[in-house]
Amino acid sequence: MQLTSCSGSNAEETTNAESAAAEKLVSIDTTKIPGGKYGAAVRYGRELMLHTAYYIGPEGINGHYTGNKMNCTNCHRDAGTRPYAFNLVRSFKDYPQYRAREGRILSLAERINNCVMRPNLGKPLPLDGKEMISIMAYLKFLSDSSNVAQVKKGIKNLEVELPDVAASSDRGEVLYAQNCERCHAKNGEGKMRFDNVTYEYPPVWGLLAYRPGSSMHRVVKLAQWLKGNMPYDKTEVGKPFLTDAQALDIAAYVNDDKKHKRPLPKTTKEVDYPNYDEKAIDYDKGPFKDPFTEQQHKYGPYKPIIDFWEGKGITPTI
Repeated sequence: MQLTSCSGSNAEETTNAESAAAEKLVSIDTTKIPGGKYGAAVRYGRELMLHTAYYIGPEGINGHYTGNKMNCTNCHRDAGTRPYAFNLVRSFKDYPQYRAREGRILSLAERINNCVMRPNLGKPLPLDGKEMISIMAYLKFLSDSSNVAQVKKGIKNLEVELPDVAASSDRGEVLYAQNCERCHAKNGEGKMRFDNVTYEYPPVWGLLAYRPGSSMHRVVKLAQWLKGNMPYDKTEVGKPFLTDAQALDIAAYVNDDKKHKRPLPKTTKEVDYPNYDEKAIDYDKGPFKDPFTEQQHKYGPYKPIIDFWEGKGITPTI
């Protein structure tokens, strides 16, 4: 009886400790990057995340791989360490991973090149090149950090509650003017830094912004990111400024391809979501294996789409 009692107590303490760890925000101490050649690779990988355009942009000093002057940290804020901002601390552990968008298992290097080619409009980094190896070394350091538990708040983006009505590009246009225009400009072109190397505030549409097929081009996905991060000077970590509905409406406006131009894929052979029943609910290009239109997939209301797939025993991708 005594042994059972101790065992139960220890198990309860372990469960409580794990629960407490799960409630802590994800954090990384970059002062603990090691020395030596591995540490040098980690540091360069972090530099590439922060200053992508300077090193490998159209006028990069170490190669011309990205096709615009955006930086990885524009989306993966604080070089992938900021909570609720496409956090990257688990990416080295999470890959290889099945990706519905490609319909196959992707390696981490392939996923990195996805970002280089899609939002950054570039060409693939050589798999054995210094840049790819350094980015992967940096992601390994993030994954190995003693401050990163199995589950912590901030690794995933904040969720948004999906309303019973569609997101509105027209409402979003008003909200954009109120909250976003001062940095990203009226025409969405952003603000170039004084030295023309990169952006102080990146473009959110136009021919030098992320292209269709990028994660940010999905309304719900962008809304989740906006909720956790924008406006940058009014939002604290885990304390949004925008409401869920406002984030969805701004995302609808920013991603309204009828109002704004975006760069096109470089090849017509590219096929996203080859398995139609795996498409994210807010991916807006048919065909679909459900009765809903491209318009509804893009802007909602999303609940009927979710109900349809859950009724078939399938958990839809959000």
